[in-house]
Amino acid sequence: MTAAFTLFGELTAEEFLRDYWQKKPLLIRNAFPDFEPPVAAEEVAGLACEADVESRLIIQSPDGKEWKLKHGPFSEESFSDLPDSHWTLLVQAVDHWVPQASELIEQFRFAPNWRIDDLMISYAADGGGVGPHYDNYDVFLIQAEGQRRWEVGGIFDEFSPRRENTPVMILTEWKEEQSWVLNPGDMLYLPPRVGHNGVAVGDGCMTYSVGFRAPSHEEILRGLVEELSGKLKNEDRYQDPDLEIQSNPGEISPKAIAQIRSITEEYLCNDSFLSDWFGRYMTEPKYPDLEQVPEDEISLEQIQEVLEEGDLLLTRNEGSRFSYYQLADDKVILFADGNSFECEGATCALATGLCQNVNIVINQGDWSDQALQILVSLFNQGSIYCE
Repeated sequence: MTAAFTLFGELTAEEFLRDYWQKKPLLIRNAFPDFEPPVAAEEVAGLACEADVESRLIIQSPDGKEWKLKHGPFSEESFSDLPDSHWTLLVQAVDHWVPQASELIEQFRFAPNWRIDDLMISYAADGGGVGPHYDNYDVFLIQAEGQRRWEVGGIFDEFSPRRENTPVMILTEWKEEQSWVLNPGDMLYLPPRVGHNGVAVGDGCMTYSVGFRAPSHEEILRGLVEELSGKLKNEDRYQDPDLEIQSNPGEISPKAIAQIRSITEEYLCNDSFLSDWFGRYMTEPKYPDLEQVPEDEISLEQIQEVLEEGDLLLTRNEGSRFSYYQLADDKVILFADGNSFECEGATCALATGLCQNVNIVINQGDWSDQALQILVSLFNQGSIYCE
């Protein structure tokens, strides 16, 4: 990312990463000048009525003593029955469903693809919010319409006191250290575990949240174990051909621990294994149960026939995840939606291009059969489509 990148106001992307990323909050006034929301409030409500879309309604009493959480999909009657104030509608992964919202995500590619999660939209009536809480990941909060007051303060963790008998996490020992009212186009960055509380100021408050993925150590280790469990043979066992008699048979010797360490290092220090697993793991679809495979598959012969008639414009599926790992100067592994594809020579340009660009133009004479076969596989698994 070049220094000309201006999402952070007068800061460059490099300066932002050096001074603020996972270090301290940053408010950027007018980060998006003349911001036009790519998704209207009516569209947000419409998405919340769809069965495949993850959505929630959080309703609180004006005195803040009672909270209700409802999960979508919702009906039109659900919205007509809402109170006049103190409620919030949250719709997850809007970028998966609305191409224009997906374009907004592209503004945050200063971070690796595998670190970006999704775009959530919050629409709130006056006084609406989800209470003081914290997240375990980085988040950018973009004010799209109306106003929201944000309070920020303190670092919290799983041991921080939270309110009992509420369906959402609410910190009880909350004390704001800073606060701002955000207007359309303003953006607030919050590092992980920083406590924050957003409250709508007036009706028609819409906030976009760009969240980032940060797998826990537990998730990483569990994923590794699951990956290994399907590959190891029953005959892969602890061995000690140089076993010696111990003075006390009850002792677990340092030599035994060294052998256990050697077994774990055999896998954990294998970059080839780790990169292949991690690439597939971090590009798995956010909603793997949702079918994105096209109704009609294509073949290599079909795509070759199409290219004989002219160029082909291919687009990444809005809900797809693409990354790659460089094995050598002329060899990379492309990861897309949990699958991997080895690419060599000129095909590497196809892999890196798909990871960097939403759209890619394919010409008849530019690509090998290997490259075109990868495109066929990506199309048939629903990772790319043709307008």
